[in-house]
Parts: sequence; structure tokens; C-alpha cells
Amino acid sequence: MRTNQQAQKGSLTKPKALLLISGGIDSPVAGKLLQEKFELEAIHFSQKPFTDDTPEKKSLLLCRKLGLEKMIVVEGGEMLKEIADNTYREYYFVLMKRFMLKVSEKIAEKNKCKYLVTGESLGQVSSQTLSNLNTINQATKIEILRPLIFMSKQEIIDKSIAEGFFETSKGKEMCDALATGSPKTKTQLEEVEKQEERCKMNELVEKASKKIREESTSQKIELDNQVIGLCK
Repeated sequence: MRTNQQAQKGSLTKPKALLLISGGIDSPVAGKLLQEKFELEAIHFSQKPFTDDTPEKKSLLLCRKLGLEKMIVVEGGEMLKEIADNTYREYYFVLMKRFMLKVSEKIAEKNKCKYLVTGESLGQVSSQTLSNLNTINQATKIEILRPLIFMSKQEIIDKSIAEGFFETSKGKEMCDALATGSPKTKTQLEEVEKQEERCKMNELVEKASKKIREESTSQKIELDNQVIGLCK
């Protein structure tokens, strides 16, 4: 029989959620908004060698600010290049996000995380239309939490500044390193799945899920030619 203390402890346990963090403005704000009710872990998709390691360093710093001790890094650059090279470019952003969610779902299951968290907000960019978000949602079975969904960009920036994230988050986004042309704003699942067959998406997901490493957020990090000190 459980004691009252055990029952109380069990009732206070937070569900675990895996935050997809890019190094940009949106994702750390999404994490912060959910941190009171969820135990967060973080995952970052490196696009090296097609970008430098700035997004990874920024993500580590942002994880540190969120109080997270480690960050999972997926070395996904080569897989994203396969997607870009073997599909119609107008589908790239939707395919990229579906790829990241599929890989994250595998990591979440392994780490006993019940949810994924993203920094997407409705209509902020062309890949985040209702149609495309619906197509992206169907990539996984795990529930996806989007706490910024109805926030404007300015509201997100204001929150980023208030939480002390903005100076780290600001700067050029690199999520479009492999994208060209105009992205499709309305997609159908059937169309997207045909593109996934072209690039052998399932094989790429399996490959990426094995190319992971964990990085400590307490390490010394050099960003913009400055050393960001060690955690105490």
C-alpha cells in the first residue's frame, strides 16, 4: 500500500517533454512557457557541414539558461541534404520538420518523454500554415505541444527579452541552409508521403537516430569570438 507521502510525490511528478531547440528565438520561449508543468529535455539538429556550429552553441547556451544540464545533438546534415536533393524543393520545409519530428519521437520514446515541444506559431512563416501544420502533425503518433501557436512574433520577442534569451537567440536563422525556391503553403499528406518515398525517409530517420551525442551545457562555449563562461 502506498503511503500518503509516496502518493503525494507521485502526484507532483511532472511529465517529461522533449524540446526541439534550434538556437533561434522561438524554441527557448516555448520551453520556458511549459517548464512549470513539464520536465524538459532538449534535442538539437545539427546541419553541419552545411552550416557552422553556431546554432549548436547557441542552443547549448539557451538550454543552460533554461536550467538544463545536457542537450541531445542529432548529426542530421547529411540526411537533410538527401531530402533536399531527392525531393521537390517546395516541400523541403515540411519534409524537414517531419524528419525532425520522426527522429525526435524515437528519442522521446527511448527517454520516456510523453510529448514533443516546438516553437512553431501559426502563420509566422510559410511552412506554418494550418494546412502544413496538419501535414506535419501526421508525421508522428506522439503528441506535439506548441505553446506559441497563437502568439505574434513581437510577443515572442518580448518574452525572449524578458527571460534573458534574446541576446543569445538573435541573429541569422540557418534552418534554410538547404532550401531554395518558394515553399508550398498548402500540402496534402498524400503528396508529402510520395516525396518521402523519393528520398527514402524511413531509412534517413533510422540513420539519424543512431547519429546522436549528448553535450553538457556546463562546457565552455565560444560564440562570436567571445568566451561564454562555464556554469558554476
